[in-house]
Amino acid sequence: MTVATLLRNTLRTPSGRRPLLLAASVCLLSFATFWAAQRAAGVSMIDLMVYRAEGRTVLDGRDLYAMRATSVQLPATYPPFAALLFTPLTLPGVPGLRTLATAGNLLLLVVFAQLSLRLTLPADRLPRPWVTTLWVAAAAVWCEPVWTTLRYGQINLLLAVAVLWDLTRRDGHRWAGAGTGFAAAVKLTPALFAVLFLIVGLVRAREDGWNPWLRRAATAALVFCAATLTAAAALPRDSLRFWSVTLFETHRVGSAENTANQSLRGVLARLLHTGEPALWWTATAAAMAVLGLATAVAAALRGERAAAMAACAATALLISPVSWSHHWVWCVPIALFLWTRAGARWALAAALVFCSYALWWVPHGTGRPELAQGAAQMAFSALYPLTATALIGYMAVSVVRPWRTSRTA
Repeated sequence: MTVATLLRNTLRTPSGRRPLLLAASVCLLSFATFWAAQRAAGVSMIDLMVYRAEGRTVLDGRDLYAMRATSVQLPATYPPFAALLFTPLTLPGVPGLRTLATAGNLLLLVVFAQLSLRLTLPADRLPRPWVTTLWVAAAAVWCEPVWTTLRYGQINLLLAVAVLWDLTRRDGHRWAGAGTGFAAAVKLTPALFAVLFLIVGLVRAREDGWNPWLRRAATAALVFCAATLTAAAALPRDSLRFWSVTLFETHRVGSAENTANQSLRGVLARLLHTGEPALWWTATAAAMAVLGLATAVAAALRGERAAAMAACAATALLISPVSWSHHWVWCVPIALFLWTRAGARWALAAALVFCSYALWWVPHGTGRPELAQGAAQMAFSALYPLTATALIGYMAVSVVRPWRTSRTA
């Protein structure tokens, strides 16, 4: 059933019209208030300006990774394929581009909420899916990762929607996996979902042979390779530099200890009072990758895609060298997953973490004050990683242990 059909059927029923109109009104009011608050705060949408500069650099034939944009001289950090996608951003003027980007992200938030609900809640528990979607979107716009995504003009919602689109496709869908391949070609972190598809597919292949999970992995790999090779053909010099040098220059993205860096590397940098935690981070990230992926694979093998999504998203954000707070838009489907799996109390606790903005209550900014944080300050600036680690721990107990029992029974 298409989105248009669902909406039309809901509007036809007298009992469904009033809840939908109320939800739509509240969502529009929430979005309008949000938009006004962002404009009153004078947001610069600085990352959007970097994207625009990348597109301009490609069109002008200049060195993409030597480019510096905005008053703070930010560099390009994404693969070259992303810069190709950014070339249309040079067409509108800056004010118009900011308006279009904000409107586009708000629409993506609604789609993101709808896909999150479709993945985490059975259809029989969502008699009016678009009513619930609008209520979720109205609330989600105020959580810190979403607020910051729109503040900077980031593309996190687009990439998350692409991955969730894959996870909500039926088995055997022709294009399942394409969204993940596209997202990984733009920004490498979503590639962990393709790894999840591959591992689950290989495990199932022992009994089922070629299966939908392997097909997802193959489609993701093909789309990623097609996009990357297209970029290599269009931007050979930039592609060579990115994949041989720039990819490994983690310092280009920013200081590891920055409070906004909500990855394990950021936590360890602040904990050890060093700008580079080196081997401590490598060992910790490797251990978390094994635990998180094992949990996600076990969940997927039991048919629990929502649990697999939550574990894989949390793992990807934890092990990435830099996971800025706005990358954590995955808190929306994770909170919905907790609501259905652990109950309202835990879901509300997670929502409180991501809506509190508490990581900004500690000293941050120029002068690298994060390197001198005390214990309480470090706890506040590690809220997202601590929440994700607790989530994976909870799921490792509740998902992996029953799976092992069923395998040995």
